[in-house]
Amino acid sequence: MDPVLGKLHDYVLALKHSLNAQAVASLQGESVKIQDDISKLLAEMNASIARADEFVRAMPK
Repeated sequence: MDPVLGKLHDYVLALKHSLNAQAVASLQGESVKIQDDISKLLAEMNASIARADEFVRAMPK
């Protein structure tokens, strides 16, 4: 019984590592998407700030 349980334990451990590797890989893809979204958001914010600055400068004093 012990050799069978030992092999089963090895297979379960290998499966856990495989699933963890897949989870990490999927998170890395998600990280790239989040970083891209943040970059786009920062660009939009900077454009809005620039337009607001132009508006304020164009106001009569």
